[in-house]
Amino acid sequence: MVGSTVGAVGGPLGRWARIGSTWWTPLRVLIAMATFSYAIGYLLDLSCRDEGWRSPDRYEHLCYTDIAPLYSLRGFADGLIPYLQAMPDGQHLEYPVLTGGLMQVAALVTSAITAVFPTDTPATVFFDVNVVLLFVAFVVTVAATALTVRRRPWDAALVALAPTMILAATINWDLLPLALIGLALLLWARRHPFAAGLLLGLAVAAKFYPVLFLGGFLVLTIRAATWRAFGLLVAGTAASWLAVNVPLMAANAEGWSYFYRFSQTRGEDFGSVWFALSQAGLPSIPADSLNLLATGLFLLLCLGIAWVTLAAKRRPRLASVLFLIVAAFVLTNKVYSPQYVLWLVPLAAMARPKWRDFLIWQAGQVAYFAAIWWFLVGYGVDDTTGLTGQEYSLAIVIHVVSTVYLSAMILQDMLAPELDPVRNDGFEDDRDDPGGGVFDGAPDVIRLGRGRRRTATS
Repeated sequence: MVGSTVGAVGGPLGRWARIGSTWWTPLRVLIAMATFSYAIGYLLDLSCRDEGWRSPDRYEHLCYTDIAPLYSLRGFADGLIPYLQAMPDGQHLEYPVLTGGLMQVAALVTSAITAVFPTDTPATVFFDVNVVLLFVAFVVTVAATALTVRRRPWDAALVALAPTMILAATINWDLLPLALIGLALLLWARRHPFAAGLLLGLAVAAKFYPVLFLGGFLVLTIRAATWRAFGLLVAGTAASWLAVNVPLMAANAEGWSYFYRFSQTRGEDFGSVWFALSQAGLPSIPADSLNLLATGLFLLLCLGIAWVTLAAKRRPRLASVLFLIVAAFVLTNKVYSPQYVLWLVPLAAMARPKWRDFLIWQAGQVAYFAAIWWFLVGYGVDDTTGLTGQEYSLAIVIHVVSTVYLSAMILQDMLAPELDPVRNDGFEDDRDDPGGGVFDGAPDVIRLGRGRRRTATS
């Protein structure tokens, strides 16, 4: 198990275990790990930060970020209010409203700092402010992962020390929804479904993909007949999402809806299998047709996940189902930005907490991380040489294969629960789905091929 590999800090410890003294709890050690890895990531960004993220250095040194350039490109430097005011070219902010809110908070803090300490590089200050805010989100993500399955806190070391976390944490604002998702899953595990829904709705307001989690909850609810908890989850999700979005919808529907219109009209983009196919010489697929194709393929994969969930001889764990759904989405999506791997890291830590499989997957993702920047060095530039389209397509294949590999390991656990490292970790109590909330130990009411029955899952 994961804890046994963290030699300096212990093995499989119980909920109340301590290390060396009463102060060094597993959670505090994990936070120290997260702080160390996040600091390494920031140090790797310094070469770009000191040079203003100029091109091609930001690609060659693998330290690109969206954060600094968007300070001026999205009107924050000019004091424009996102969603309510458009930029001079008429464009609005292409992020969901809670992420836009975090950007606005960072811009206000930046203005306060630069008013006291004038600088010629306010975008750098904006980047540093966001680094601090995102660090808080990272710590929350690690802590929530550790606390969700209380008997296995060391599984969160996979999140705290993940190579892709070190490399990609400050590319964009994806740590914000991760923190909210982590808290939602923690509250669900503690059997507070409405509160979990409130946090999940905020996560959807920060990045739309967490709405897919409701599908995983639904399929497990069908199997376990835990309809009251699911209803409370959906109600909480809808309530918080509407509370955040409706005011901006009413104030300026055009600005609020730009994110959704932008997502609908964009075509094949970097990192997707569709982009790899075009680089291999196949014709590009028009955006409308690609929407249907990508969505259709994703839905087919979801039907397959639902079938396995409902037909497996033992009800799969929540984290396993959620990982497969998000993995299916990123693999079929029209774009795969390098920070999208972060969406899967906490779910992987809870679904398949095995360092070997986790690092195999991470190796493929790190290879892709380097490849996209070295490809962009020469993309559309005549006097700079980077990876060719064929070489970059190979990197896309590597990231796809590595994700499929980890998904296959998780699918194996679902079909052969005796191989599941969480269900077979040596603890005799609560071995069903320790992070599953009301699913844990619930009667297994429906199983495909076996009709309707009520047997307690042990």
